[in-house]
Amino acid sequence: MPAKSKTELLDVTQKEFAKLVELIEVIPTDMAVIKDEDGISIKDVVAHRAHWIDLFLGWHADGLEGKKVYFPAQGYKWNDLKRYNADLRERQSDLDWPGAVTMLYSRADKLTKLILGYADKDLYGAPMKGAQSAWTIGRWAEAAGPSHYRSASKFLRSHLRQVK
Repeated sequence: MPAKSKTELLDVTQKEFAKLVELIEVIPTDMAVIKDEDGISIKDVVAHRAHWIDLFLGWHADGLEGKKVYFPAQGYKWNDLKRYNADLRERQSDLDWPGAVTMLYSRADKLTKLILGYADKDLYGAPMKGAQSAWTIGRWAEAAGPSHYRSASKFLRSHLRQVK
């Protein structure tokens, strides 16, 4: 059930991020870079989640500035996500495990600060500017943050079971 208030959004964001951090903190570099049968590693997933927070922050900023907002990114449509994510993994291929973790922590902090900077009515009172949908800032923030943290935790737990 999506959050409906700033308090709920902060609570779910902190809760899901804490669960993800608990998993991340015990993963050694050699395990973080092992690819699964789809060619995806824990490092890839963590870097991906950090990047999607950046995407959301960019969408939000562009919408506020009245710029065209590209979803998910310029040159891609939502039905291109597999290609986009594969291209992203390629662009992030030189990123190491500590770099991916640092990037996630930094972006998570930026997301939390954005949420803290808004009142309930601003987070949930109207669609996000430029979003071309009914989703509010709060709903987009939840999709970029806690929903992605939750799915990353699920992937990490599964991947860790497979490599042990």
